[in-house]
Amino acid sequence: MQLAQIQGFLAVAHQGGVSRAADTLGITQPALTARLNALEEELGQPLFVRSRRGVRLTDAGRAFLPYAQQAVEALARGLTEVSEIAHGTAGELVLGVAPAVSTYVLPHVLVRFAERHPQARLIVRTGHSEEIVEMVVRDEVHAGLGRLVHHPLVESRPVFDEELVLVSRPGSPIAGRGAIARTELAEAPLILFDRTSSYYELTTTIVREAGVRPRGMIELDNIEAAKRMVGAGLGVALLPRTSVVDELDSGSLVALPIEGGSGGRRHIVVARRRDAGAPTPLVAAFLELLSEVPATVPGALPPARDAMRDSGPTSTAG
Repeated sequence: MQLAQIQGFLAVAHQGGVSRAADTLGITQPALTARLNALEEELGQPLFVRSRRGVRLTDAGRAFLPYAQQAVEALARGLTEVSEIAHGTAGELVLGVAPAVSTYVLPHVLVRFAERHPQARLIVRTGHSEEIVEMVVRDEVHAGLGRLVHHPLVESRPVFDEELVLVSRPGSPIAGRGAIARTELAEAPLILFDRTSSYYELTTTIVREAGVRPRGMIELDNIEAAKRMVGAGLGVALLPRTSVVDELDSGSLVALPIEGGSGGRRHIVVARRRDAGAPTPLVAAFLELLSEVPATVPGALPPARDAMRDSGPTSTAG
């Protein structure tokens, strides 16, 4: 069954005659008659009753009419969508994103993306960095954002660096000391989040390297809960700077400098399959916006030169 046959059937049904339908389609009457005969032969039923006054639909023709219309309309919609995808004006963008990135960084990117591509459909799936890489490998997402995880089928490029900062409630005893020695972390309860996260490992590594045992620990499963606990004066926490920008600006939390450096960095990358080929215009536009993250997302740092040589902690999280 060919599209031209279905279009011919619809034209005759709407025009009420083969001659008028042939003129509408810009073909000869014998050519249109041949299309109708081939369609009726394939269906095994006559679709029209022919007379000197024209043609009218048979019962089979009336039954087939709505399906023929739906088929042509669906194909037209498909052609339109393909054209929009080719020009980058519409389509679907599916992303796999680590939780902290999706909460505190991705909204800044997607606001600008949506302004430039209002017809695009956006789907965001979250997971730890190893899970994001598996989504990329299985072709479930167009791109993944998370900590660098090496995989032979995946290529990654750096997007930004995430710095961990030690935060406390203003006015706490530890907040008034200036730079904090790592050994002083033993004097304040330490608030941790998501034991499966690379943030957890970065925090515990700092404590282990200092050779101290914190006075107490509170373990939570998300950053927002950790911020609330710190704000309530229950302890200090090492949190991604992008997650506490608003609190630091408002003064509800304060950043405590650490002697000898910061609380550590994570390299955040965008990952795609090596054999994915050239990105569609929509995906390419998103990838281009990612290059603006260090300049447009508060708290995000330009990627370090060694960002692609270190996959970071080997935990299961992003």
